[in-house]
Amino acid sequence: MESVAETRTIDLKVNGKAYSRPVPVRMMLSDFLRHELKLTGTHVGCEHGVCGACTILFDGRSARSCLMLAVQANGHEITTVEGLASGAEMHPLQTALSEHHGLQCGFCTPGMLTTLVELLNDNPSPTAEDVRIAISGNLCRCTGYEGIVAATLEAAGRMRASAGERS
Repeated sequence: MESVAETRTIDLKVNGKAYSRPVPVRMMLSDFLRHELKLTGTHVGCEHGVCGACTILFDGRSARSCLMLAVQANGHEITTVEGLASGAEMHPLQTALSEHHGLQCGFCTPGMLTTLVELLNDNPSPTAEDVRIAISGNLCRCTGYEGIVAATLEAAGRMRASAGERS
């Protein structure tokens, strides 16, 4: 007798768009995002939650999507790197990373971005040490982190200035 994987229908919001999909109960959230929704910006590296490449925002908090089952996302809101930009306008952190050469091969970049967006949402005036602590769980083999730290501090300043203009 052929075995059929058990499925559950999940309802969630990803990058502001609502989805309702049946998924195998053992499917990882990272695989759901990449293969079912075709959001390939979320990278899968170690598959053990160590490298941080798969980091997404889960109800606004950073989480490793390779350690979560897709069914655990039922009823929640996910933001991937694709959801950080506002239309054609990049998030200030994306712009600053480009300007400060805070990315090279780009593999770690989506996880760095989502991790740092959470930091900037929680702390609009981080220190360099705050940034280093925030990304301590995200591995980068290319940049040496200096450009990433500088870009984050620059983005924080731009975001504060922009928020001041709107007040």
